[in-house]
Amino acid sequence: MNDPAIISLSGLSFSYNRSGQPVLQDLSLEIPAGSITAILGPNGSGKTTLLRLLLGFLRPWQGTIRLAGRPLKSYSWQQRSQLIGLVPQDEHIPFDFSTLEYVLLGRAPYLGPLEMPGQADRQVALKALHATGLAHLQDRPLPNLSSGERQLASVARALAQKPHILLMDEPTAHLDLSNKARLLEIMRHLSTQEVTLVLTTHDPNLASAVANRAVLMRHGQILDTGPVDSALTPTNLSATYGVPVRVFQIEGQRVILLS
Repeated sequence: MNDPAIISLSGLSFSYNRSGQPVLQDLSLEIPAGSITAILGPNGSGKTTLLRLLLGFLRPWQGTIRLAGRPLKSYSWQQRSQLIGLVPQDEHIPFDFSTLEYVLLGRAPYLGPLEMPGQADRQVALKALHATGLAHLQDRPLPNLSSGERQLASVARALAQKPHILLMDEPTAHLDLSNKARLLEIMRHLSTQEVTLVLTTHDPNLASAVANRAVLMRHGQILDTGPVDSALTPTNLSATYGVPVRVFQIEGQRVILLS
């Protein structure tokens, strides 16, 4: 964990069909430990594919991925699951878990084969439920939750996993304003605990509100990356989304609007 770039990509390319158009093309990127990095871009820019590559769900056909100074492929499943977690945009759960049972799935990387979660695991899961405001729903079947509550349950499961790197795919997509504010506060708190956060988003205003670094993508390539203040410019955002964009400062807060 001493490498300042906890995530390093070098010459990364990927295609779901080698004879087809690459989804990602020659990506090189370093993400500092403890940062909150927003990956922005329109649909089809490769944001979710990049997260799946970082998780080891997909393998690049060119280039390398290093996590905490080591090649991704050198980690066992258990080591990787203790290091890196995911909050997906949508997740299909085939069983009628209670909310607490679902959050306890986050403890799986710390359990042996067929080992059941113990009292210490349960306390970790309950703490995660309190942090996301779902403690009162711990016994409710997961399918009976609203879409926003299920999204927060996914965040709670990831918190119970205690990863050093947390990937979040459009994490506020199903949340109302109050729960979005709760999630942003959780993200800021995790950053103070030396957790590195990487989130994908279509919304540059969300990136501006919570991230300290930004990666702008279009057609599988990185257009620009760096601190939010220097990356989220009208020129960069217009090139990323293909429409004119304006950036304002209102009461010290950056506000990004279509021109």
